[in-house]
Amino acid sequence: MEWNLLFFFNSVLLGVGLSMDAFSVSLANGLNEPDMSRRKMCGIAGVFAFFQAAMPMTGWICVHTFIQYFTAFQKLIPWIALALLLFIGGKMFADGIKGGSGEADKPKAGLLSLLLQGIATSIDALSVGFTVAGYDFVMALVCAFIISVVTFVICMGGLVIGKKFGTAYAEKAAMLGGTILILIGIEIFVTGVF
Repeated sequence: MEWNLLFFFNSVLLGVGLSMDAFSVSLANGLNEPDMSRRKMCGIAGVFAFFQAAMPMTGWICVHTFIQYFTAFQKLIPWIALALLLFIGGKMFADGIKGGSGEADKPKAGLLSLLLQGIATSIDALSVGFTVAGYDFVMALVCAFIISVVTFVICMGGLVIGKKFGTAYAEKAAMLGGTILILIGIEIFVTGVF
């Protein structure tokens, strides 16, 4: 593979495609926490961007080192994503049903929850390592960086949109956010297994 405009274009398209689950989760986080600070928004988008870049690089490394272990693990990816997103989404949905009139009662995206969301939404990006297996290490790293930047921008958009609607529909936002996460988990599972 050579450095050309097509390489960069394909990397951007990979970033857009891979970041759709992270966008939806960002939207849910924004819905759930409409008063989120810009610093936290950057942190959330940064976590998703990191995982979306790390997973294809991990896949690339697997392809170039111990491919036989990766193919066995690949069958578990939809199950892992489903379990993580059902757990996080179910908890968010249950917290939304419990309600609470004060902001202190409202569930926030904590670090552990955010890390689980990052893993769950990017674990299917491991298979992108096969797509970029023809790249040398530097090209794969640049591709992962481009995916990361695209993911960051798209997730920031999801957070902004979620915050805007979360403010208007604060009472139902946690339930909607939880439902979105559960649906994403089911979608990843169905497309990965069937």
